Amino acid sequence: MIRPAHRLNGITSYYFARKLAEIDRMNNDGQASVINLGIGSPDLPPHPSVTETLNMSSVGKDAHKYQPYKGTPELRNAFSQWYFRHFGVKMDPNEQILPLIGSKEGVMHISMTFLDPGDEVLVPDPGYPSYSVCTRLAGGIPVTMPLMENLGWKPDLKALAKHDLSRVKLMWVNYPNMPTGARADHDFFNDLVAFAAENNILICHDNPYAFLLTDEPISIFNAEGADKQALELTSLSKCYNMAGWRVGAIAGQKSYIDAVMTFKSNMDSGMFRPVQDAAVVALGLGDDWIRNLNSTYSHRKEAAMAIFDELGLTCDPNGAGIFVWGKITDPQEDGESLSERLLHSSRVFITPGHVFGSMGERYLRISLCSPVADMEAALYRIRTGFRSKDPMVSDIISKE
Repeated sequence: MIRPAHRLNGITSYYFARKLAEIDRMNNDGQASVINLGIGSPDLPPHPSVTETLNMSSVGKDAHKYQPYKGTPELRNAFSQWYFRHFGVKMDPNEQILPLIGSKEGVMHISMTFLDPGDEVLVPDPGYPSYSVCTRLAGGIPVTMPLMENLGWKPDLKALAKHDLSRVKLMWVNYPNMPTGARADHDFFNDLVAFAAENNILICHDNPYAFLLTDEPISIFNAEGADKQALELTSLSKCYNMAGWRVGAIAGQKSYIDAVMTFKSNMDSGMFRPVQDAAVVALGLGDDWIRNLNSTYSHRKEAAMAIFDELGLTCDPNGAGIFVWGKITDPQEDGESLSERLLHSSRVFITPGHVFGSMGERYLRISLCSPVADMEAALYRIRTGFRSKDPMVSDIISKE
């Protein structure tokens, strides 16, 4: 028996991979299917012009060849124009943009590019689990950075500055924030860049929810001095309904991009050309696309908030992104046990907040990637099943 590498010690499979397997088993037990409100996988299609471009490009003469490691010039130009159009930020498409096969691989690429064994990384709590996992796989040490509810789910930079940061090399941030929906502003980003410069830390800003349920999209590069102190990941998964297409990009100064490119070029052989061509079209979509998308998510958010209201949870009606973050008010309750009871009593899955760190233990997160009808059905199940021990009610749910 050949043992796996020590780097996998303590690393478990992704929470949602395990939970989806459990839900699949429940869906095959002869009862009503589980209503899954936990996964942030957009259920809406891309714009028709995007899929049309994919189809047309796939029959091109060079469609199936290896593509440039740095992405096609057309895609890099599209990302550059996208940055300027939406954020007023100038990015050299040849030196400051690197397309990725989804931004999640960018988290690993950055970690493997910049971390030596023992280097420390500030990771947000609550936050995306991959920040910590990729840090550990690269030999680094994740250092929990609490996001403070009273500060709008931002880190307390003054408190952080009192700690020994001499071994900290990277700092992960993510706004609009997942899972809390918190927004950043120019003052916070300016303070963040100044903090990073003072402590010689590279900011890694993960920005896949830039336009969702917010009227003020912002990039880390809107902050003064960020070009020297930050990298930014962006993605077409959420804002353009292209999660399964795996298209993203990393942006930053040339020396950082070149370093990531050195690692990335040894990991893949380029992205499928038709996907890149289609991504160019998506990045060029106008404001009408975002407005229509946000109209749908606004209606879904109202339905999600009704579920939390039924459960006695509170949430921020002004949160951005595609999740609603609900706080448990019952002092005897916690997110994990409540989520499990909802799943097995009402066959409704809502993500427990502990998945994102200890600061989320008393929270649940609803994804807005399900139609209003599903959320209304979930609310009915909770009202009639979760709140009732009557076996007749459970039988109604099973035959729903």
